[in-house]
Amino acid sequence: MQLRQANKTDVSQLINMRLAYLAEDYDGLTEEQTDTIRVQLLDYFGKHLNRDLFVYVCEDNAVIVSTVFLLISEKPANPSFLTGLTGTIMNVYTLPHYRKRGIAGNLIRMAIQDAKSKKLSYIDLKATQAASSLYRKLGFAPDESKYLSMRYYINID
Repeated sequence: MQLRQANKTDVSQLINMRLAYLAEDYDGLTEEQTDTIRVQLLDYFGKHLNRDLFVYVCEDNAVIVSTVFLLISEKPANPSFLTGLTGTIMNVYTLPHYRKRGIAGNLIRMAIQDAKSKKLSYIDLKATQAASSLYRKLGFAPDESKYLSMRYYINID
């Protein structure tokens, strides 16, 4: 097995891994959702891969079996992120047959090293209860904030 950073030749497999992750996370996807997401991801990876989205993969016999995405955002600096650069870890996904082998942890370590070299102020993520112990072992801690996280959904018709 080989751990490495993804490149443009991996886009098809990255899309399949993202769809597998989403299907598991959302307890399935409709055909319409799958088709719409697949089209968006093809465009998205073309624009963002290795620019502000870095993907770390584990490959077994030329098949990607695990992924970790690091999405970098640049914002106006403040005392919480002096460089103005922050990262979000997402799409931590390993095919079921390859789980419990330490692959995801190794890919996250790669992402952390890359984030340090890119001078990010911090990396955040949203963890399931099941995965929170892995993230704690890697140095992540719950985010204590005086701010309430809120979201506004925009309906697109």
